Amino acid sequence: MNLKLFLLDKELKTFLAVYLIIVAIGVSIGLIYLSQTTSMTPKGTVERFNGSETKEVELDIPESYPKPIGELLVSTHNHILGLSFIFFSVGLIFYFNSIIKGMLKTVLMVEPLISSIITFGSIWLIRFVDPAFVYLTFLSSLLMYIGFYIIVFISLYELIFRKRRK
Repeated sequence: MNLKLFLLDKELKTFLAVYLIIVAIGVSIGLIYLSQTTSMTPKGTVERFNGSETKEVELDIPESYPKPIGELLVSTHNHILGLSFIFFSVGLIFYFNSIIKGMLKTVLMVEPLISSIITFGSIWLIRFVDPAFVYLTFLSSLLMYIGFYIIVFISLYELIFRKRRK
């Protein structure tokens, strides 16, 4: 397809740029929430899903409880569906960029989708198999968000700053 972002009508470019900015803000707020609930540390992440360790004192109340299966199911369901729509729409916009081409373009479009499955699957592994899977969660999340922000910024750059040649 020969359609490119910088060649679109001004109105459509504005609409897509505003959409990308709003989606990026929404994803960023999710990261802030993640920071608040896990401190972005392996220990905090494991505690978020496995619950707090308590001392052997009878009245010691844990700060957080192990996540029940129902809550994990709802969270996994919501995140995988929500993020897949976000990554699809942003990836579709990115497809029409003229800056990144070839295999790198394909990898950047597909990677956040694959990483979302690995990220939320590894949360189940943390909870029910071994806390060491937290490092898989960290790696896949990092790749997912880096890929997302790269495609958003490249698309925004082309929509806002790249001009038609006369």
